Amino acid sequence: MKGKLIIVSAPSGSGKSTIVNWLMQEHPELRLYFSISCTSRAPRGTEQNGVEYFFLTPEEFKEKIQNGEFLEYEEVYENRFYGTLKAQVERQREQGQNVVFDVDVKGGVNIKKHYGKKALSLFIQPPSIEELRRRLEGRGTDTPEAIEQRLSKAEYELTFAPQFDRVIVNDNLDIAKQETLKVVSDFLK
Repeated sequence: MKGKLIIVSAPSGSGKSTIVNWLMQEHPELRLYFSISCTSRAPRGTEQNGVEYFFLTPEEFKEKIQNGEFLEYEEVYENRFYGTLKAQVERQREQGQNVVFDVDVKGGVNIKKHYGKKALSLFIQPPSIEELRRRLEGRGTDTPEAIEQRLSKAEYELTFAPQFDRVIVNDNLDIAKQETLKVVSDFLK
C-alpha cells in the first residue's frame, strides 16, 4: 500500500521541527519518514547531505528547476532555494512510507494542491510575533538582521494558515505535540 503524506509548515521558530522530530522518534508505529528536501544553503551545525537535506549549489538547483524535477520549490532569499524532488517522494510512497514534509508555507500549499486528499496539511502557529522573536533570539543561530528578516516573513506566512487542513497553535509544546499526534494518527487510520 502506498504511503500517505503529512505536510507540516510554519514560520521559522514556531516549533515545527521540534514537533515533527518528536512524532518521528516517539511514535514509530506511525511509520513516518522525512521527505528529504533540497536546499542551496550551506549545512548548519551537524547537518549532513542526504540526511537533513540534499545540499546543492544555486546552479545545480536551477538546473533541476529547468528539468521540472521538483514537486515544489521556492527561492526564499536571493539564491537561497528549498525544494522537494518528485522522484524522492514517489520512491518513498512506493515503499509504503508515510512521508513527512517539513516545508515553508508556500511549499506546503503547493504539495497539498498536488496530492489533495492523499495529504494532510498542518500549520504550526506561534502564539504571537513577540513570542516568535523571543524564540528566534533564544536559538542564538541568527544575526539580529536575519531575525528581523524572519519575523517580517513570518507575518506574511501567517496569512497562509487558512489554506491548511488544520492549524495547531504552539503556545504549550506538550499540548501542541499531543494535538498533532491525534490529528496525524486519525489521518493515517
